[in-house]
Amino acid sequence: MTEVNTDKKIALVTGGSRGIGRACVVELTRAGHRVVFSYSSDSAGADETIAQSSGLGETPIAIKSDVSSATGVDELFTQIESEIGIVSILVNNAGITRDTLLMRMKDDQWDDVINTNLSGAFYTMRRASRNMMKNRWGRIINISSINAYVGPVGQANYAAAKAGVIGMTRSVAREFASRNITANAIAPGAIATAMTEETSEEWRELMNQTIPLARFGEPEEIAHAVTFLASDNASYITGVVLPVDGGVGMGA
Repeated sequence: MTEVNTDKKIALVTGGSRGIGRACVVELTRAGHRVVFSYSSDSAGADETIAQSSGLGETPIAIKSDVSSATGVDELFTQIESEIGIVSILVNNAGITRDTLLMRMKDDQWDDVINTNLSGAFYTMRRASRNMMKNRWGRIINISSINAYVGPVGQANYAAAKAGVIGMTRSVAREFASRNITANAIAPGAIATAMTEETSEEWRELMNQTIPLARFGEPEEIAHAVTFLASDNASYITGVVLPVDGGVGMGA
């Protein structure tokens, strides 16, 4: 992994109690940053994230927060700023699924996914950008998905939200570029998390046959990309959508 050569920054990872978010917390801590992460309800998972980061650097701080609301995000940032300092690195990872076919999709299944996966990223970027603009430095890394391109059956809400994240990332990359703030998105493919472990063995085997590298990715492989984009080594990269998908999205 490329060594991070930036000074220590305060990094916020949303949805850090498991999976990709947990791996991001661990790797950003290892890189020397002061890491705060939010979680919605999984306090046991938050404790495990802290335990896995133990001894790698300063102990991460977990804050229970609802990032799907503007009020919840404002309260989160107010607490961080009053107790720790200014967020310079923002990793928007919080996300949920409410899968079903479009004809059966209820309003709350649409709203919940859009509010968390898309609006949540908007709220955090809007709030974080205030101080990033003042300090003329910032890193925004949004976790999208290869499903933004693929459009899987039963995921109209999720695919729409993740596609929206890509468009929003590119817009803010242009808006913030003059202030030395970069904004990039990562589009993971099939990653070995608790979510994928709940799927059928037949589906996992089919995915392995579809992926050129013939395996699922690990959360740490997403986290390594996040850590690189948060570093000074990525200072000339902005507005990029980086697939980390084993090659499954080639040509998308």
